[in-house]
Amino acid sequence: MSIIPEPDRPNPFSAYGAHGSVLVLNSGSSSLKYQLVNPVGGEAIAAGTVERIGEAGGATGIVTHTFAGNRTRRELEVPDHGEALRLALDLFDEIGPRLADAGIYAVGHRVVHGGAEFSGPAVVDDDVVDRIEALVPLAPLHNPANVQGIRVARELLGDVPHVAVFDTAFFQALPAEAYTYAIDRDVAAAYDVRRYGFHGTSHQYVTGKVARVLGRRVQDLNTIVLHLGNGASASAVRGGVPVDTSMGLTPLEGLVMGTRSGDIDPAVVFHLARNAGMDVDELDTLLNKRSGMLGLAGVNDFRELRRLIDDGDEDAALAFDVYVHRLRKYVGAYAALLGRVDVIAFTAGVGENDPVVRAAVCEGLEGFGIAVDADRNAARGGERIVSPDWTSTLVMVIPTMEELAIARQCVEAVDGREPTAAVTSG
Repeated sequence: MSIIPEPDRPNPFSAYGAHGSVLVLNSGSSSLKYQLVNPVGGEAIAAGTVERIGEAGGATGIVTHTFAGNRTRRELEVPDHGEALRLALDLFDEIGPRLADAGIYAVGHRVVHGGAEFSGPAVVDDDVVDRIEALVPLAPLHNPANVQGIRVARELLGDVPHVAVFDTAFFQALPAEAYTYAIDRDVAAAYDVRRYGFHGTSHQYVTGKVARVLGRRVQDLNTIVLHLGNGASASAVRGGVPVDTSMGLTPLEGLVMGTRSGDIDPAVVFHLARNAGMDVDELDTLLNKRSGMLGLAGVNDFRELRRLIDDGDEDAALAFDVYVHRLRKYVGAYAALLGRVDVIAFTAGVGENDPVVRAAVCEGLEGFGIAVDADRNAARGGERIVSPDWTSTLVMVIPTMEELAIARQCVEAVDGREPTAAVTSG
C-alpha cells in the first residue's frame, strides 16, 4: 500500500462548502482555546488561546490570537470564562476575520466526558447541558469547565447552533468485554464504573485519515492508533470500530504519560494511604500530576528528556525505557486482539515528531512484520509511511487535527445527516 497524493483523493466533505466555517471552542478550568475552521479544506482560518482565567492572586491573563500569519499577544485581566470569550470575539472583530463575515454555521464544543449518555455529537439545548453537568462526578476537573464554556458561548453567540463533541463518544462502540471492569457488578452499575476511553475524536480522525490517504475503505483496515502527547492513549480499531483502548474510567489508565502514571497496581493506593498517610486528594495529585515522565525523570518534555539522556542522566534513560516498554506491551496486546494489523499510526506531539520513540517501539518486531526505515522515519512532513517496503504492517505518521474533526461532526449533527464513512478523516 502507498499514500494517494492529495489531489487524487476524493473529498467526501465537499458538500460542506455551502456551510461556511465552524468556531471550535475548548474550555478548560483556567483556559479557553478556540479555532475557526473551514470544514471542507480543513485549514484553520484563525486560532487563539486565553490562559490564566480567574487565577488566584490577580494573575494577569495571557491572550493570543493568530490570523493570516500574524500573532497578537496581550496581557489582560480575565476574571472568568465570560470575559475570556468576550476578549476572543473582540479580537476577531479587531484583527480578523470578522465573525459576521465568516459565515459561521455552528459553534463546536469539545467536552471531555460523555459517559454512556453520548455516542456521538449532540446539538446543544438545555437538556443536553443538564445531562453533561450530571456527568461531572465522572470528570470533576473537566466537565464543569466544559459546561461553563457552553453556557457562556450560547449567551454570546446565540444566533447559531451549538454542538457538543465528546472525547469518549468514539469508544462507546467498545464491546462489553472491553469496557467492563471485573468488580462487583452492582457497585459498577450504581457508580457508572466502566471503561470509557478518551482522545476518541483524535483516534476516530486518524483511523479515517489512514484509510483516505491509502485509498482504502476504513471497513477493510485493522489499525492500532498511538496518540502520544502529554496525555497518551492507544486504541485497537477493526474496520473503523474500536475494540479496545488504553484509557479507562478516567484518562489516568494505560500508557505512561507526561505527568500521569498510566497502569498501576490499584493496591499502591491502599499502600500509600496506610503507610504514607496520603489522603485521596494527595493520591490523585501524585498519580495525575507528579508521575509519568515528570515523576521518573523530572521533566515531561521529550526534547528536554533527550538532552538529559545525551548528558548521561540514568533516571531519564530509565524513564524512556519504561515509556517504550509500556507502549510495546500495548502494541502486542492489540495485535493479538485484532489478529491482523494493517497499520500502526503514530499521532500527536510525541508520536508525530519523535522518530526515536517510533523506532524504539518497533525495534525487534521484524518477526511480526513490523519495522521502521531509518531514513523514512527521520524525514519530516505530513502524513507519511515510515516503514520499509517489505513489511506486512505499515507504520505511519498521521498528524491529528481534532478541531477539524469537531468541526465536521458539528456540520453532520446540525444537518441531521448520517455520519459520513470515516467521518473525521481529513
